[in-house]
Amino acid sequence: MPITPATAANSSPNGTGETILLELVDEDGRTIGTAEKLAAHQAPGQLHRAFSVFLFDEQGRLLLQQRALGKYHSPGVWSNTCCGHPYPGEAPFAAAARRTFEELGVSPSLLAEAGTVRYNHPDPDSGLVEQEFNHLFVGMVQAELRPDSSEVGDTAFVTAAELAERHARGTFSAWFMTVLDAARPAIKELTGPGAGW
Repeated sequence: MPITPATAANSSPNGTGETILLELVDEDGRTIGTAEKLAAHQAPGQLHRAFSVFLFDEQGRLLLQQRALGKYHSPGVWSNTCCGHPYPGEAPFAAAARRTFEELGVSPSLLAEAGTVRYNHPDPDSGLVEQEFNHLFVGMVQAELRPDSSEVGDTAFVTAAELAERHARGTFSAWFMTVLDAARPAIKELTGPGAGW
């Protein structure tokens, strides 16, 4: 992945766990400061910038990921293709492409902006709060996945009908349906009317 000023400033050259800062925003998505990642998620939560990616294969199936069991927030649950937070000063589009590669080992063959959504979702299991101004992206994936096992427990490509079945019987992230519903217009445009999204 290319190194930008934002990624260079926020990456540890020796892989040690340095403090991760998130970009705090106001209700209109304007940057107002920074906060340490865990502190921003502790109740009641601080509104911060985030992104969510929805990638599809050529058959119009959505790529889901199951979050690794070792993650501090929402471990083991299913969610959209990739989600995360831009570094302070990093464009959401660049962050979405970066994290998709870091987590899944692929670069999207197409990635387009799909709007924003603001939400407040407490996680009953951890007590953490997702208070986010989320930038949405939809796109295509055509390369073979190479997931990072410390980030991703499992992956699955699903049709709209298969997703409904999985969602009814499995555990998904607290924010999943909010971001999916907000991205649906762009998803329908990408996948076409026959895909059922």
